[in-house]
Amino acid sequence: MTPDRLLAEFSRVADAPDAVPRLRRSVLDLAVRGKLVPQDPADEPASALLKRIAGENARLVKAGVIKEKVASSPCALPDDLPQGWVVTRLQNLCSSITDGDHLPPPKAGMGVPFLVIGNVRSRRIDFDGCRFVPQSYFDALNPISKPQAGDLLYTLVGSYGIPVVVDDVGPFCVQRHIGILRPSRLMDVGYLARVMESGLILHQATACATGIAQKTVPLSGLRNIAIPLPPLAEQHRIVAKVDELMALCDRLAAARREREATRDRLTAASLARLNTPDPDPALFAAHARFALTTLPTAITRPDQIKPLRQTILNLAVRGLLVPQDSNDKPPRMPMLREVSAASGLDEEVFEQARNLIMLPSGWLIAPLAQLSEHIVDCPHTTPKWTEQGEICIRTNQLRAGNLDLSEPRYVSQETYLERIERLEPRADDILYSREGGILGIACRVPKGVRLCLGQRLMLIRAAKIVGPDFLEIVLNSPFITDLAKARTTGGAAPRVNMSTVRAYPIPLPPLAEQHRIVARVASLMTLCDRLEASFAVGATIRTRLLEALLAEALAPTEAREEAA
Repeated sequence: MTPDRLLAEFSRVADAPDAVPRLRRSVLDLAVRGKLVPQDPADEPASALLKRIAGENARLVKAGVIKEKVASSPCALPDDLPQGWVVTRLQNLCSSITDGDHLPPPKAGMGVPFLVIGNVRSRRIDFDGCRFVPQSYFDALNPISKPQAGDLLYTLVGSYGIPVVVDDVGPFCVQRHIGILRPSRLMDVGYLARVMESGLILHQATACATGIAQKTVPLSGLRNIAIPLPPLAEQHRIVAKVDELMALCDRLAAARREREATRDRLTAASLARLNTPDPDPALFAAHARFALTTLPTAITRPDQIKPLRQTILNLAVRGLLVPQDSNDKPPRMPMLREVSAASGLDEEVFEQARNLIMLPSGWLIAPLAQLSEHIVDCPHTTPKWTEQGEICIRTNQLRAGNLDLSEPRYVSQETYLERIERLEPRADDILYSREGGILGIACRVPKGVRLCLGQRLMLIRAAKIVGPDFLEIVLNSPFITDLAKARTTGGAAPRVNMSTVRAYPIPLPPLAEQHRIVARVASLMTLCDRLEASFAVGATIRTRLLEALLAEALAPTEAREEAA
């Protein structure tokens, strides 16, 4: 496959994860293997260029400008490199390879810029926020430690492997974590920069890096890195082609960002129309039809599914998900003023929150305390875990609409009895997390499971007037979760007070409508599951296709000819 065909096919896989960065890497891999531009038999071979560079270095040694290099071992020539190329050690292409001063530099308010890796991480020299050293310190440095135009910087520690060509930016110096390569002026420094950026060189740098917590490429290892060297004329052609393709990659990346931003705006606007408080009934149907038409194409990433799920729950608790039926028997329950003050209900929370929602005809709104037979907190002590015994639920097992029992933890029978003293969980009871990192998640206890509660959990048993599956939907809806987050107390482990939970304003439709809402939510959540699964399958397919395209583009010429 030619590079041109690779780019032509790229549109089919442009949405694959990491597609553009992988294309960039493939361009460099093609470049350093002589597969990016055609060879010209009239070009002076690289072996002649290498001899001229060696002669120039010998002249500099004789003049005392540089020290004589330690002889390096020859490099084997890979079978798939083009005719006229050679492989040589990096030190043979440079008059010097060193790094910054190893002593801590003196600081100065003004003077000569002193750069660290953060100043070159973007693959360009960025003086913003840089430190300064006195002019006297800079003047005393060895000339090879003073970067000059045409040199190549190369990061050596931590974020190693970043090459930066030095333009005419004026005097500066660097920390010891940055290598300073002074390539022969007989070769194209732009080509060397692209080679040093390739996976071929990064692999060698990684192989010679030392350290554990923070990898460091030693100068000895850097000097001995093997570099594929084409004729000088081909170097120029490669640099021009790589620059052209990298500019194309920039445009592809920008187009992808704009495409994603447009989709995000369309999705957000569609969901916002559905989430607007008290929407105009005449407009809501049109907004819903528009959203259902556009969202399947606008939603293209798994992270966009969560807002859609939240919108479904929001519509459910506001009576906008299914039509009302005038024949439904409305719910009947005592007025709020009949709730005893001794119940610990935060009536202010309820009164403020009930004004945030406009209910359909036939609906009521009541505090959670009135809709529950029991609301109990779990014991505050940490349970003692055992290898076997009774299941004890932790907060990280709670999922909205699902209890994760894939990795259960156990407690002894004695501990189990202690932890169910207030209330023993039974099927369709609701587990609720009211503090910690997963604040505000509710899920029902499944049938046929015997369990107790760990820390930071509550147990809610719905009264007969409300279905536990509908109550679970309300507790997971943005209407309640946003209220919970706004009323948290504490610092590192925020929590909602029991009085606030008891006062949660629960929208209550007729029981028949509750059943219709639950069925509709289940149906839509299944569609969300399928959409999520399709993203995973689609991403896998695009990734495999991208890998196949890149593998074909990078295959040796003989293999491509056999495949053809």
